Amino acid sequence: MQEYHWNSFTKRININAPVFSLYQAWSTKSGLESWFLKEAIISKHDGTIRQEDEPFEVGDSFEWRWHGYNDDTVDRGKVISANGKDNLSFSFSGKNTLTVNFQFESNELICSIEQKMHQDTEEEKRYFYIECSLGWTFYLTNLKSVFEGGNDLRNRNVGIQKLINA
Repeated sequence: MQEYHWNSFTKRININAPVFSLYQAWSTKSGLESWFLKEAIISKHDGTIRQEDEPFEVGDSFEWRWHGYNDDTVDRGKVISANGKDNLSFSFSGKNTLTVNFQFESNELICSIEQKMHQDTEEEKRYFYIECSLGWTFYLTNLKSVFEGGNDLRNRNVGIQKLINA
């Protein structure tokens, strides 16, 4: 039986798209809203709001809202690193960090994410490990779908709950 370490997980997916376009999808308001979020508000360290296609930078903060949830469901975090080309990381849901990396493997572009849970208890770590692992599996699939076929698989109906695509 496999032993789980609840501190982190990694998810990877191959995507047929330019690295620059994928980096923009993860680092701009318009990009994040095209495959992941209903709304992304990205604030510079001085409090001004970044423009729709302006990539975030280290020290920026954000608010996220999702399709399929009411507008009271908000997540907040900070940008930890952003190299402008193939690697970025941010905090979210309090004590989680996500690192996104793009690299080529066997002539294919791989989008790899690693989430680390920094919660105080094993119960909290297990919760975020399981729930976020499921969520990122869907959202990475949606990222691939949007870039390769143009189909957005997200649920946009707040009246329908407990779906894997919301």
